[in-house]
Amino acid sequence: MKFLDQAKIYIRSGDGGAGCVSFRREKFIEFGGPNGGDGGRGGDVVAECVDGLNTLIDYRYQQHFKAKTGTHGMGKNRAGGRGADVVLRVPVGTQIFDEDNETLLADLTAVGQRVVIAKGGNGGFGNAHFKSSTNQAPRRANPGQPGEERTIWLRLKLIADAGLVGLPNAGKSTFLAAVSAAKPKIADYPFTTLHPQLGVVSVDGREFVLADIPGLIEGASEGAGLGTRFLGHVERCRVLLHLVDGTCEHAGKAYKTVRGELSAYEHELDQKPEIVALNKIDALSPEDLKQQVARLKRAAKKTPLLLSGATGKGVPEVLRAVRAVVDGERAAESGDEEVEAAGWRP
Repeated sequence: MKFLDQAKIYIRSGDGGAGCVSFRREKFIEFGGPNGGDGGRGGDVVAECVDGLNTLIDYRYQQHFKAKTGTHGMGKNRAGGRGADVVLRVPVGTQIFDEDNETLLADLTAVGQRVVIAKGGNGGFGNAHFKSSTNQAPRRANPGQPGEERTIWLRLKLIADAGLVGLPNAGKSTFLAAVSAAKPKIADYPFTTLHPQLGVVSVDGREFVLADIPGLIEGASEGAGLGTRFLGHVERCRVLLHLVDGTCEHAGKAYKTVRGELSAYEHELDQKPEIVALNKIDALSPEDLKQQVARLKRAAKKTPLLLSGATGKGVPEVLRAVRAVVDGERAAESGDEEVEAAGWRP
């Protein structure tokens, strides 16, 4: 299945059904009176968050969605039926923007969450609605109201507990494959990863979701490489795991390059908790390892963790450090929710 995290679609809700002009005509009934029914309401366009989806590829092949028109009113005071809704099934983490791609309409973060994007038009009144003592035979009925139409953007931001960031070939995909059942593409050339990957990591009986995104290079915020578009998938992460390639020329400069791109990204990714780790230590001599650790420590202003994704050395310690931060963030969020709930009690 291809990965698609952004789609532009056109939606239109259903028009309301027209009211009916009708009179009761039966044998032996002299003054039957008006009996035209009201029209039915038009169908809505609804976005629903469902389980089992992790891409917006369905909206690559169909971009127009129109709800049904309400049924017109009929004689004998029969009201028209409501038009069928159109339900847009989207994965967890989907954001819905207006046509300008800036105005946020909805953010769907939980399975089962539903939001009406375009409401159907109301049905028109039949002539029975207008009868009165002074107008006993009205010959008018209202047409149904037109539905809403708009163009919207769907943007997927994957929900993960931790996100992997780093330069291309820093060993992010190898690390993800080593700690989870995910099977990302692994090769010895840059930009092997072209779209985000998710993996479920288990450590000491606890689980968390880890996201791997394509590598960042210098100038990514200005469009170099694959740009910073995929950084949206780590916006919701509680912690960033920054992997630095130990075999690169200067570990400190590599670290600062990625941090610069995170700072240039507008959603405060550089403010998130960060764990720094030096990868590929199995390919370094003791002297080179000591030198790279010192460079990275000066740049990051913290002691980096050491690991090798290929041999598994140091991996459990890194996972425990990530899990500790994730658990702390979860506890803080649950505490905030309890405080908010307590504040609303009468």
